[in-house]
Amino acid sequence: MDKKNALRAGAVTAGTTLMMLLMTSPALALTRDDGDDPGPGLSIGETLGLYVFLPIALFLVIAGLVMVLDKSDKPQKQKQA
Repeated sequence: MDKKNALRAGAVTAGTTLMMLLMTSPALALTRDDGDDPGPGLSIGETLGLYVFLPIALFLVIAGLVMVLDKSDKPQKQKQA
């Protein structure tokens, strides 16, 4: 009985996924909407700077501030030989 339920669930999932894929239209991205006014595209350097280098720089600044401004009074453990 367990196999039958698993098979039914798989068939329903596959059917639902197939119907969703058939009903969506990826070509809608080419249709302009009313009031759509896209600006000029980004260059490769601008794209890398905005989506790669800027997040890395922000992470490093935030991590640095956390490390510098950490005021925990934890005693440091020293290794004994």
